[in-house]
Amino acid sequence: MKALRRLLCAIALALMGASAVRADGPALRVVSQTVGTDEMLLALAEPAQIAALSTLSREAAYSATSEEAKHYPQLGRGDAETILKYAPTLVLAANYSRPELIEQVRRAGVRVIVFEHYDTLDDAYANLRILGRELGPAAAARAERIVADCQARVRALAEKLRDVAPVRVIAPSTYGVIPGFATTFQDLCDHAAAINLAATLGQLRGHAAPPNEQMLVWPIDKVVLPGANVADAIGPYRTLPPYQFMPAVRATHVALIDAYMISSVTHHRVDAYERLARELHPEAFK
Repeated sequence: MKALRRLLCAIALALMGASAVRADGPALRVVSQTVGTDEMLLALAEPAQIAALSTLSREAAYSATSEEAKHYPQLGRGDAETILKYAPTLVLAANYSRPELIEQVRRAGVRVIVFEHYDTLDDAYANLRILGRELGPAAAARAERIVADCQARVRALAEKLRDVAPVRVIAPSTYGVIPGFATTFQDLCDHAAAINLAATLGQLRGHAAPPNEQMLVWPIDKVVLPGANVADAIGPYRTLPPYQFMPAVRATHVALIDAYMISSVTHHRVDAYERLARELHPEAFK
């Protein structure tokens, strides 16, 4: 208990010294605890408002903003003590963040925003607006500009794909699950003129175990995989049942996207819509 009290006192002193006072209150110092909140914070905040980004912020496999993130401090660990060392006035988390971590940060007197919804693009818009209001008028205006730009891009993409025949796809993983309904991959398919067979034929919800025998007769046109090149992306599936027996895998019928795109939860998912649409319907972009 004494150690905890010493830590809390040190944090309070750091907050007092670190926050330059403005007419409307202390300056914001924001720590982001997840990749999704990293991406939103980088899109909306003034550089001086960013105290630290998440442990995965610089990993291109997970983040659309990995290069930009290199200009800011990064949490070495995701525990409360590490977060609080950056003297934040605001911490950004998600509903999959550890509850005890969030509680520890709140007990230290720091405001925490926990983002609850991120399955759809409308969720991404709502989250941008929540954070924009929190960061101030300039950030709120940026959020509206980003939303308007994304909406225009989505409309333009829908027009390009208006007359194309949907492509039947799956998105396997080596972790023993496949995405069905109510996943970021389903949202990706909904905007890229694709039919997610794990949802429509498999009737799977969330990330579920694949129905191995049933999948062997699915009419798969393309296998959607993350990676830098097709050979490396398809390689693990050539020896992994049931995928190794599928004609689409054997014939290397692959739609390749960047690794972060398969699970993007922010406005950057629009990049994923456009990328997958180009992979599946190149004729629409000529």
